[in-house]
Amino acid sequence: MLASTVLVAEGAYTGPGSDVGNTTVSAILKKPQDDMRVVLKGNLVRKIKHETYMFSDGTGEIMADIDDKDFPSQPVNAKTKVEIMGEVDVDRRSGVEIDVKSLRIISQ
Repeated sequence: MLASTVLVAEGAYTGPGSDVGNTTVSAILKKPQDDMRVVLKGNLVRKIKHETYMFSDGTGEIMADIDDKDFPSQPVNAKTKVEIMGEVDVDRRSGVEIDVKSLRIISQ
């Protein structure tokens, strides 16, 4: 009996709506678009409250909502360079923030 091998190629959707914006905090704050997917690189400069942090990329600061489960196992402080991926959340009461779906350390 011959053994057969099945190769499964993993791909990603690249059509309309798939683009994740590499943008800046300044650009987001100038023209916030609710649910816009973004990737930002910078630092969590301080903790505001449980699961809410102030994020800065050097162009401005924006609140970032990050679930505890999304933090890496390594400690993160104000000097740790991170990349956050998530969605812009525009709320009339609380303002503009990033709902972070993933956080990765770039450098300590």
